[in-house]
Amino acid sequence: MTAEQYVNSIAKKIKCSGAKRKDIKQQLLTDINSRMTGGETLDDIISKMGAVDEIAKEFNETISPEEQKKFKRNRILKTAVFLVLLLTGLSCLTYWKMPKASSIEESRYFDKAQVEAAMKRTVEQLDEGEFDALKENSISEMDKFLNQEEAKKIRSQVTEIEWGERTDFGPIYMVEMAQGNQHFAVGEVTVAYENVSVTYRLTYDEDMLLAGLYVR
Repeated sequence: MTAEQYVNSIAKKIKCSGAKRKDIKQQLLTDINSRMTGGETLDDIISKMGAVDEIAKEFNETISPEEQKKFKRNRILKTAVFLVLLLTGLSCLTYWKMPKASSIEESRYFDKAQVEAAMKRTVEQLDEGEFDALKENSISEMDKFLNQEEAKKIRSQVTEIEWGERTDFGPIYMVEMAQGNQHFAVGEVTVAYENVSVTYRLTYDEDMLLAGLYVR
């Protein structure tokens, strides 16, 4: 341990203003350096002066009420500043993580016509049961949903009656969603079948891989 480290350890435990603490540190260092010049070793000096906690306690017993008030005021101020910075940081992080929508026409990541074609292709492959093809164009997390069993569950949740053959695609609506550093194209289309109309919400990542499927 150096003289400065020893003195800093003491000063950190003294309950006073920054200016007073600086004076105490200078006083201690001057005393230690003077004694070392006189031939004493640092270890001997520290041994004679005593433990850090003991010295700090002695100083705190002599600190004036005014200095103690300054210490408490500064500690409250530092805590308040820390909390403000923490809350600001958390707010920025929350905003950064929150999904934000923007027009697909202004996107630097997606082409509107490409997304529209991908959506129609996905619906067609679902209708035809082409699950292997779907998996090739989907993120790996989607694999467990792209099979005949899951397709039946989806259809039964929408309605118990048979859908029948697909007859028409309605207008397609889409936006770009940004979440952190990730960007997604999210589109909705209502598809008419012989016996029912179904709305698909499909999500694609920046590589145009299917990343989300919701049917109602």
